Amino acid sequence: MIKDNQKIFNRLHVVLDAAIIAATYLFAWFLKFRSGIRPFYTGLDSVSREIYFGALIIIIPGYLFLYYLFNMYQAKRASSMKREIYNIVVANTVGFVLLIVGLFMIHLDNFSRTMLFYFYVMNIAADAAFRILIHKWLRMLRKSGYNVKYILLVGYSRAAELYIDRIRQNPQWGYVVRGILDDSIPRGTEYRGVKVIGQIDNLFYILPENKLDEIAVTLSLENYGRLEEIVNLCEKSGVHTKFIPDYNSVIPSKPYTEDLNGLPVINIRHVPLTNTLNMIIKRVFDIVFGFMALVLFSPLLIITAILVKCSSEGPVIFKQERVGLHNKPFQMYKFRTMELQKPSAEKKEWTTRDDPRVTKIGKILRRTSIDEMPQLINVLLGDMSLVGPRPERPFFVEKFKEEIPRYMIKHQVRPGMTGWAQVNGYRGDTSIRKRIDCDLYYIENWTLGLDIKILFLTIFKGFINKNAY
Repeated sequence: MIKDNQKIFNRLHVVLDAAIIAATYLFAWFLKFRSGIRPFYTGLDSVSREIYFGALIIIIPGYLFLYYLFNMYQAKRASSMKREIYNIVVANTVGFVLLIVGLFMIHLDNFSRTMLFYFYVMNIAADAAFRILIHKWLRMLRKSGYNVKYILLVGYSRAAELYIDRIRQNPQWGYVVRGILDDSIPRGTEYRGVKVIGQIDNLFYILPENKLDEIAVTLSLENYGRLEEIVNLCEKSGVHTKFIPDYNSVIPSKPYTEDLNGLPVINIRHVPLTNTLNMIIKRVFDIVFGFMALVLFSPLLIITAILVKCSSEGPVIFKQERVGLHNKPFQMYKFRTMELQKPSAEKKEWTTRDDPRVTKIGKILRRTSIDEMPQLINVLLGDMSLVGPRPERPFFVEKFKEEIPRYMIKHQVRPGMTGWAQVNGYRGDTSIRKRIDCDLYYIENWTLGLDIKILFLTIFKGFINKNAY
């Protein structure tokens, strides 16, 4: 019944989407040519009304196909509204670009691009508003006890507890857990109101009753030997089955999977920058914008060098060994901000607030992050990137890799002058664990757009920071 309802809902959704596309397109035409409202109205166009309206024969199915490609008709039970709006924007942007390119290819030069832009903006706004309303309506229904799905968990494990936690925290998802089957946990054992109701073999009697919508296999690691048997049994019954692995602490929420001639391979960590094309794009970006930044800031670098030289004895540029890509050490450059000290002391001490070793000029350079500017040379040499996890000294790398899980993953990419952790305030003497969480997020979600975002945020949040001392 629920599957049938879902099909009906999806069909209705497609029909309403088609109506929104048609309505916003026609309204865009009206604003452009008939409304009389400035700045929209520009009078009649040289292209006939029949051509404009006839274009809907291509636009409506084309946009619906794009919505399908961008996963806009997936089940909305646990979907993120932000993700849906993002998909709407991307699908409409692709559609807009395709329309412009198509008009250019068929030499329909008089077809109003301005009208298409009105359509682009209004369709995004209308479709986003429509989906927000649907989202809120469905969640309200599920909170009230309608449109719910009844689930049985097979296996008591950490994964089962985490799954129940999520369901309890999100009643709007509309999931009701009927109970848990497990061979090693006593019947009647309860977790947050969900009881163990029997052993796994009870599936033979429960499934034929056809009172369940889903089976969630949440076996503990030691019981994975029965996984194939349980899945086969559930699939024979026709009940939708999903697998919630009990190793979520090892494999990320979005694992990178490969298909080796039918053999599925799950990579423990998805690192987009291991892709050759992504590596080349990022490296070209670093070289071009690193060189531009070096030229742009050269007057500031010269003035800073003079101030450092005049303020205290010692070299202008301070070199320090850091650990970079693939755990390889390199010499990182900075403007010297401290009095000269023994290398053995420098290697094992972090700078703290009001550190007596920092010079007067050094305090200003550190507060404004100008002391980091010579690392543009490291970027051009290939030791560093403009954006990435900050590199650390070998002493601290050896220390943290034993104390902090997944710490060494940061060395799978080039270290950066700035990063996701820094724009979120984690620099200086702040939480290493939270810094690593930010680094892992960046490593697993890298895009060129994210790099550009971090560089912009660095201007407002990264250069001057209360933790920079």
